[in-house]
This record gives sequence, C-alpha cells and structure tokens, in this order.
Amino acid sequence: MKRRVGLGLALFGMAIGFAGTNPARAAGPLTVTGAGATFPYPLYSKWFYEYSNSHPDVNFNYQSIGSGGGIRQITAGTVDFGATDAPMTDEEMAKLPGPILHIPTAIGAVAVVYNLGGVGPGLRLTPDALAAIFLGKITKWNDPKIALPNPGAKLPGVDIVVAHRSDGSGTTDIFTNYLATVSAEWKEKVGRGKSVRWPIGLGGKGNEGVAGAVKQTPGAIGYVELAYATQNKMAMAALRNREGHFVLPSLEATSEAAAGASKTMPADFRVSLVDAPGKDAYPICGLTWILLYKDQKDEAKGKALVTFLKWAMSDGQKRNAPLLYAPVPRTVVEKVDSALKQIQYKGKSLY
Repeated sequence: MKRRVGLGLALFGMAIGFAGTNPARAAGPLTVTGAGATFPYPLYSKWFYEYSNSHPDVNFNYQSIGSGGGIRQITAGTVDFGATDAPMTDEEMAKLPGPILHIPTAIGAVAVVYNLGGVGPGLRLTPDALAAIFLGKITKWNDPKIALPNPGAKLPGVDIVVAHRSDGSGTTDIFTNYLATVSAEWKEKVGRGKSVRWPIGLGGKGNEGVAGAVKQTPGAIGYVELAYATQNKMAMAALRNREGHFVLPSLEATSEAAAGASKTMPADFRVSLVDAPGKDAYPICGLTWILLYKDQKDEAKGKALVTFLKWAMSDGQKRNAPLLYAPVPRTVVEKVDSALKQIQYKGKSLY
C-alpha cells in the first residue's frame, strides 16, 4: 500500500505543477485540494488514488496535518475541503464565511498502544487506570491498578512514559472525550478538545509521530488510530467497556460501537461514539468527517467534490474494512445523499 500511496502522492504533486504552469483546465486534470485529519489518512490515500485512476480528469492533493489544521484551512478558504475527526464547535462554525456540511466518511478506533518488553499485546486497562496514567497519577507499570486486572502478567517496575499529540488533533478529541466521559477528575482538570493542556508526557506530531515515540521509548504508552497501530505491529491494550468486558480494538468491535450511530445521528451528523453500548463494543471510537461549504465558489471543483463523495459513500465504503475502518451505516449513507443535494453553485445544485 505504501508504494501505491506514494505513487498517488507523486501524481498529486505532478498535478499541482501542471495547474501552476497552465491555468487552462482543459490542458490537464483538475486538482482538488484538502487538508486535515491524520486519523483517516490511510483510507483517504486509498480512496484518492483509486478514484483518480478511474477518473483521470480529477486529482486530489490532501495534506495530512491534523484536524485542527484542516478546520483552520477550510475556515480561511485556502483548501477546497477540510477533514476532521472532531466535529466543529458552534464557536468555530460561527467564524465561517458560510454554512458548512459535515460529511461522515468512516468510523475508526483509537488504540491505546504501549512498549513494554516482556509483556505481550492485550494488557487489560480499566477506564480509571487509563485516566490515572494520563493524569500522571499512576507512574509505574507494576502499579496495583494495572496489575489487578492482569493476573499472571509479569509487569516490570519501570516508569510509564506518556506520549500524546502535539498538534491540534481529532484523534486527541476522541481520546480526551472518552477520558472525560469515564473520569470525573479528567473532565474537571483537563477536559475534552483537539488540543488540551496535558498534565504529563511527550508530544508527537500526527498519529505517525505518537506511534514513533511509543515504538522508540521503552515503557511508553500512547494513543493512535487503529490502522497505524496495526501497520506498525504495536502492542494494543484491551479496554474495559461500559458493559464490563475487556475489548481489543478491531474492525468488529468498531462496527459494534457504530451500530447505534444511525439511531442517534443528528441532522448535521455531529455525534460522539465514545463509550458506546454493546457487549463487544470497543469504547474509544469516532466518526471522521469531510468538511465542505454548501455554497461553492468554483463550479468545477464543487461538482468534482460532490461526484467524489457520492462514490465514497458507495464504492468507497467497500475499501473501509480492509483498512480497519467500519463503514458508515446504510441509513446514515441515505441521509448523507440528501445532504449532498444541498451543495450548490450560484443557486444551482451540483448533485
């Protein structure tokens, strides 16, 4: 996959070069630019590459810079679409030059990963223990609160090194939303957000930055999107869900958490999936969204985006599972189709 993504990005770069030297669109493919979330980057890379192969008249240039950056760029109008794993707040939306749509594209899991020699994958962590670790209250791996749900595990008495995101991140929003949901102390002292004042730890840029920090640091613990954890062959913790079961992040556990999405999905698609009900539901899951304005400034780009998103919600969803993202529930896809009909150029629908 890395070779295919690399080729796709090379094609995107070529497209940018052509666009910069020749303003006549008929002479080359149309380039649609976007920026934002790293959480869905493995999936979006696959989508953009395959879509451009079958639609050679359109190329996508996507910058994986974090949800905060995606929101800033779509607000400033420097990209054609943004991407985020944290829905825009009412305050953020009030700064926009016009109404915007949140288009849900996939559902993913945030894995808690660790680097602990001699301890294999599947270490069990309770919500209280996880919050205490990131609050800096549990500092050793052999702490009783970690040892108790892991009888027989040979936990070393080494220091815990916390790794977290240094950039504005939707992955952080999902993770801190979960901690604020299960821990009153976390909610009061730190709270939820794309960027928070971390009580402790080392910062890494992007999911890849946190994954790298954990892999390179003995005793480290961090949080990354499931695809990154799997690709990097990292040890992942089993978390106790609201039903009392310890569950590892997986496609199946993510799908169970997503099962209730269609029942609670509001009209604007801004919804939280953390601590979802279900015996086998993984507790740290979230939607990821593409952001685009209802009123498009460029007819050709707006039409290309609508056509791409129609593909993404049909054929594109078939690519989700192999990359460990749960597809958007069918009932939600139908609502998204209706939302896409609202996108227009000078009063004319681009659907």
